[in-house]
Amino acid sequence: MLAHTGKRLTTRITDHVQGTLQVAADLVGATLNQFVVQAALEKAAKVIESESTIALTRRESLRLLEMIENPPPRNEKFLQAQTRYRRMKNDAGSPAERRA
Repeated sequence: MLAHTGKRLTTRITDHVQGTLQVAADLVGATLNQFVVQAALEKAAKVIESESTIALTRRESLRLLEMIENPPPRNEKFLQAQTRYRRMKNDAGSPAERRA
């Protein structure tokens, strides 16, 4: 299942919660610790996936594709931001800046 890394996670739970988790662990043939870690990992993966995904309607998807294929003209505010970004990027890469 998981390699032993020496890391430990402790928590306090009620007898009822421990009993419920133990029954579930027994049903799948895992130790209580293995069951809890696996369940936590599955839940973590779902949370990460849901927080990393943006769901768009068909209309929103089509609008996004349209904007990618035909972007709006760059206005003055955009050009100023682009200039600031390039300046910051160049300054960060400058050897003199890194030594200071």
